[in-house]
Formats: sequence, structure tokens, C-alpha cells
Amino acid sequence: MAGAKTVPTDASVPDFLNAATPARRVREGHDLAELFRQVTGVEPVMWGPSIVGFGSSDTAAGASWPKVAFSPRKAQLTIYGLKDAPEGEALLPELGTFTEGAGCVYLKKLEDADPDVLRRLVEIAWARA
Repeated sequence: MAGAKTVPTDASVPDFLNAATPARRVREGHDLAELFRQVTGVEPVMWGPSIVGFGSSDTAAGASWPKVAFSPRKAQLTIYGLKDAPEGEALLPELGTFTEGAGCVYLKKLEDADPDVLRRLVEIAWARA
């Protein structure tokens, strides 16, 4: 069986964030990294080539995954872990303008999210993992 593809790496988080496009993703990526640092108290680690993760926990399938994570993708910011706890799921409608996938929340612009709600969602996600 092949190993997990998304694993922690030694790649530079600042280098990755500085290379994000469009240009506003650089600022948004650094802003998210700072928010996650403040909430978690840990430094980010690159998971695979494109996910900035904080902490680590085992999934139900036995693989490791960051407790909370994000990726400043070109089309939208992808944030992982915000929907994993019932309290977070209940608070999510107050976040602002977003869409969601199976395990993530998508923001077209960071300014579309209520910063206090986003912080609380990260706190909830960090505490549950």
C-alpha cells in the first residue's frame, strides 16, 4: 500500500507564502499564518507542497493530518479543520461569505470572513484535535 501523499516536509513556509498568487494571497497567507500561530502557539509546517499546517493528529483512517491548516490557492483560500467539531459546524454560518467542501471551508477573500468568528473557529478546531 502506498503511503500518505500529504505529509510534513522541511519546505519553507515563508517561501511558500511569498510565492502565492495573486499578490493579495501573499498578504492573506501571512495573515492566516499569524492568526493560526496566535491561537495554536506553534509554528507552521508545510504539509505536502501546498498546505500550511499546525500540529498533527491521526485521522480515523490512521493517517496523520494537521490539526488546523490552510492553503492560499489562486482561486480561493482553503481552510481545513473548521467543520470537524459540532461547535464549529454550528458557528460556521456566522463566518461570512464562504463555500464549503467535504473537509474544508473556501474563502474568495480573507476580508469576506468575520475575523472574530474565524479566530473562534480556529480555537474550536485546535481544542478538539
